[in-house]
Amino acid sequence: MNAGTPVNATPRPRLGFGLLGPRRGRHELSPEQFDALALPVGDDGVVIGSDAQGAPAVLGLARPSAFDVVLVGGAWTAQVLALRAVGTGARVAVETGRRQLWSTLAQSANSGRQCVTLHDVGRVPPQGPSAHSPVLLVRDCGARPPRGRVGAAPWQSVLTLLPYLGPTTPRLMERADLVGVQRVAPEEALLVGRTMNLPADDVEALSALPDGVTLWCTPSARTYVTTRPTEPETGLLGAARRME
Repeated sequence: MNAGTPVNATPRPRLGFGLLGPRRGRHELSPEQFDALALPVGDDGVVIGSDAQGAPAVLGLARPSAFDVVLVGGAWTAQVLALRAVGTGARVAVETGRRQLWSTLAQSANSGRQCVTLHDVGRVPPQGPSAHSPVLLVRDCGARPPRGRVGAAPWQSVLTLLPYLGPTTPRLMERADLVGVQRVAPEEALLVGRTMNLPADDVEALSALPDGVTLWCTPSARTYVTTRPTEPETGLLGAARRME
């Protein structure tokens, strides 16, 4: 041991960010084994848009541990995320008091199999998530959602959609693993900034974000993501918008 090395030194934590797909242990193969490789290589997750450098932003929703996401924003973004989650093989359960807002999406996504189900608020049954059948639960229950019967669990992520800040929003954000914020009023931006430990520049930017842009953050990391719909998504959901 070197004289200058502290006895109880611990490695510095590697700053991570929730937008990247879940990390697995690294595996190595010899060149002769590549022909037998049948699984895709790389991060798994939902491409939710592009970051400020134009690189794809991937949100890993299928995780072996519980994962809670809070989105203060529009239903349009939540619907795009739900559609793209279905595209990765996940089942989506939507708990909503606005069934008519989600019915067209559910009908379109369920054309081949039952992968999107709609439920009244407080009436979501157990979903039976597994590694082979992960679940995304979208809670569209207003600015003050009641306690859910079904919560985050291994292979079952929860996305709580808040159209604007309510009295329970700070508590929900503090408990979430990841928070997304779209355009909010200046006084709401101040509350988000205090809760999520945002710098002044980001607090100021929140009240002027364009449609389709989300600040995804944790108390220690943040990035802006622009979600652009594909042609089929535009045909089904229309253009990006903050409010319905």
